[in-house]
Amino acid sequence: MTTLFRTRVVRVTVQRCVGVLVVLFTATGLWAQTPAPATLEVYGFGMADAIADFNTNHPDWYDVARPSKLPAFKGQYGEDGHFYLSGRQTRFGTRWNMPTESGLVKGQFEFDLYGVGKDAGKETIRFRHGWGQWKTIGAGKTNSAFMDIDVFPNTVEYWGPNGMLFLRNPQVYWEPIAKENGTNLRLAIEAPGASGDAGVYAERIELQNVKPRFTMPDISGHYRAAQKWGYFQVGGIIRKMGWDDQLTTDNLSLSGHTYGWGLTGSTNLKASKADTLRAQFTWGEGIQNYFNDAPIDVGLKRNGTSTVTPVTGEALAVFGMLIALDHSWNEKLSSAAFYSRVDVTNSDLQAPDAYKNGSYFAFNLMSTPAKNVMFGPEFQWLDRNNKSNDYHAQDTRIQFSFKYSFSAKIIGG
Repeated sequence: MTTLFRTRVVRVTVQRCVGVLVVLFTATGLWAQTPAPATLEVYGFGMADAIADFNTNHPDWYDVARPSKLPAFKGQYGEDGHFYLSGRQTRFGTRWNMPTESGLVKGQFEFDLYGVGKDAGKETIRFRHGWGQWKTIGAGKTNSAFMDIDVFPNTVEYWGPNGMLFLRNPQVYWEPIAKENGTNLRLAIEAPGASGDAGVYAERIELQNVKPRFTMPDISGHYRAAQKWGYFQVGGIIRKMGWDDQLTTDNLSLSGHTYGWGLTGSTNLKASKADTLRAQFTWGEGIQNYFNDAPIDVGLKRNGTSTVTPVTGEALAVFGMLIALDHSWNEKLSSAAFYSRVDVTNSDLQAPDAYKNGSYFAFNLMSTPAKNVMFGPEFQWLDRNNKSNDYHAQDTRIQFSFKYSFSAKIIGG
């Protein structure tokens, strides 16, 4: 009996010692834990939009609602009344998480079929996201640190509210705070870029030889404080925009630069189990290209009595806002509605038909008969006003969308 008792004591003692050693080795890194398996998610959707446009807009932007693309003068885009059928919203993407002994590596790659820029109006592959992150450092093309993607309402029109910030931009970012409840701090340097308006002198050869030059990245960031009721986020940006006079055969010197800045506040408020209120308000100068739909960052203005530099560029003041409500009627029926607006303070040498402000209102009724199937109608109304206030354009559209989603997760070694 004594021998058996001593054996049990020795066994318990050895087990406790081994447990202590495991804890010590793990804490000090001498005993490396096997990382969790890597995961790859493949996702996307096929989508078609049938659109009855009772007015007209720019033909390259036929299947989206953008106030800045409404006609600047009567008859610019022909007669009212059009029907469109588009599948350009169709999307494909991947997300991955790769735990390593040195920390988590994650990323995303995504594209859709909506051509922009030189491909505007075409059905072609459009690069949306391509980024990677290790621990707190990330890089690639993704949503600007200045914006808040979570204020985008559950509407089905592709472009979305004009007054919200929305730019996917190449960047390098630092994310020192990223809590599971959504509280987040991100700071970034982003690719610079801006648009200019030569206004009433746009045809002058002197101004056609003025080219943009950017000497520093855009510096942006945001902080989000999340709670059970939702969150509140504040963001900011500062940027420098320059231009060079490349014409050397005259006596003018039109080179120069200006600075842009912006401040924004946004929120999601869970008003009830069935209702989410989304809102964003933004103020700034020369930050129009960070908006979802605002055309010009820098406008031409007179430069006093100077004969060498008679005109220069001015960072245009801008205000944007969005108020939206998402409502769930039941498990298979939901609605979304929003009002959004952009106001630009024009410079003195912009043309009378330069874009001054635009409004966008929409609401829908969407059915989800199955987990991966959604369809329904959406009403859209847009308004555009020019600098001169002697002409404004409106557009009324009804869009009926069909969406079929898919997602599959692969767990690796």
